[in-house]
Amino acid sequence: MEPITGAEILVRCLKEEGVEHIFGYPGGSVLHIYDALYAQEDVQHILVRHEQAATHAADGYARASGKPGVVLVTSGPGVTNAVTGIATAYMDSIPMVIFSGQVPTALIGNDAFQEVDTVGITRPCVKHNFLVKDVRQLAETVKKAFFIATTGRPGPVLVDLPKDVTISKTEYHYPKKIKLRSYSPTVRGHAGQIRKAVDLILSAKRPMIYTGGGVVLSEGSTELVELTQLLGYPITNTLMGLGAYPATDRQFVGMLGMHGTYEANMAMHDCDVLIAIGARFDDRVTGKLEKFCPTARIVHIDIDPSSISKNVRVDIPIVGSVPHVLRSMINVIRDEKLRPDAEALALWWRQIEQWRGMESLRYRNSDAVIKPQFVIEQLYKVTAGQAIITSDVGQHQMWAAQYYLFDRPRQWINSGGLGTMGFGLPAAMGAKLAMPDQDVACVTGDGSIQMMLQELSTMKQYCTPVKIVNLNNGYLGMVRQWQEFFYQKRYSMTYFEALPNFVMLAEAYGHVGMRIEKPGDVEGALREAFAMKDRTVFLDFITDPSENVFPMIPSGGGQNEMLLAERDEMVSTHEEGMVLV
Repeated sequence: MEPITGAEILVRCLKEEGVEHIFGYPGGSVLHIYDALYAQEDVQHILVRHEQAATHAADGYARASGKPGVVLVTSGPGVTNAVTGIATAYMDSIPMVIFSGQVPTALIGNDAFQEVDTVGITRPCVKHNFLVKDVRQLAETVKKAFFIATTGRPGPVLVDLPKDVTISKTEYHYPKKIKLRSYSPTVRGHAGQIRKAVDLILSAKRPMIYTGGGVVLSEGSTELVELTQLLGYPITNTLMGLGAYPATDRQFVGMLGMHGTYEANMAMHDCDVLIAIGARFDDRVTGKLEKFCPTARIVHIDIDPSSISKNVRVDIPIVGSVPHVLRSMINVIRDEKLRPDAEALALWWRQIEQWRGMESLRYRNSDAVIKPQFVIEQLYKVTAGQAIITSDVGQHQMWAAQYYLFDRPRQWINSGGLGTMGFGLPAAMGAKLAMPDQDVACVTGDGSIQMMLQELSTMKQYCTPVKIVNLNNGYLGMVRQWQEFFYQKRYSMTYFEALPNFVMLAEAYGHVGMRIEKPGDVEGALREAFAMKDRTVFLDFITDPSENVFPMIPSGGGQNEMLLAERDEMVSTHEEGMVLV
């Protein structure tokens, strides 16, 4: 076999992995790779305008498609610019493979031009990373990178490529399979633990199913729906888990956590058996740990053993892939014709319906000023609930999660763990490339959109028509809300005094811009925008600057301690029922 360069080997490896798009930005250390990409047509390179956008776009691509996102950046500032997006993917367990250029091996450690310790810098925010020093190891390393990124608990894997490795030659051989002695994720749960869990679950008087992003990532939604409807139990999703269970189904009690619904948080607080599936007991979900689910025995299903009992002690741990474990549970229940306590479940649902009657997502609409919640409701209406929605981070993110009802997985794409402003626009671009036949909308704010606004240029070049829903309130809204509640309205550095004309800015990039100031024009503007299938449309909605996100669990509060809209009291419970304190 005729020897080929490391750059050519890399491109062949990408083809073997079925990679169709790679997001990147060229530089000196990766020019041999770009030359190899130029010589082929199977892998399309998307030239972003900033390396952070490359990682966010690959992230959105991965979340929408289920395939790993792929990134190519140069050494030094190229890779340091990408770190924020790598950390974003790491926090949310998104499969991604990042190829970074590096100075030649002989210069590593010499403070050469555009040299940074990429392996050291990225080690805390990747699932694994590699430095390839010999071209003969390249193909196998790429295979390992894709295997590690996409199996077990997914995550980003970085491969650092010195420039001399990309020009050196060797024979090409890509391994069909890979086996790592120290890495073998457990897929099938322990049969004895599954049986114990089923017995506990069916004994519950006040059960609650709590699911996270692991259900979406593992493609476990089908099994989750089947189990939930078989049991008849209430279910809640985390921010990352939205869409894993249909939000329009009656058994769904809404998102839980800091800005979750009253009924979801109260049901969590009062349940006696909690079934946690693909969730990690994040602090935005649990509230104060000492107050979390005080009367519950907990079953926890997760493929990552390090996540179990990390934050909250559980009673029955099950390590395994969500769909495999849930299928085993379903089989036990069906085969043995087991059923929950119908009378106790009916009483529990009666209590939940009382909590639901609080209408915790109620807000006061207006004919004079656009309410941001109303925009999301109209977005849901105009798209018939079928669009892929990406978001940036802030109040608009929470309103999108609360008021757009996600009925399928991979429909809701946002930065949950890291909370990265600037994520939404490039993520929407990546999602549109992954799913070109679906409507994609980016819900953003006037602060977040300016973080990655330059990607409007990339979207024009590669014809990725998305609809940008900018909830423009002139503030860093979520920070302003906290300053209002907890800092005696000292609004330090949260007001924008010099916002651009977003309509003119969108038009300067070759897109369509609209400014909407009246509530009566919201639906019409959205319908007009989504009718333009081949154009990116920037909808600048001028919204109420004083609107806050409710419900809200204050820092240090428990799940039964919420602030609700149009109420100044903290809502809580005691043994005799619901009270206001």
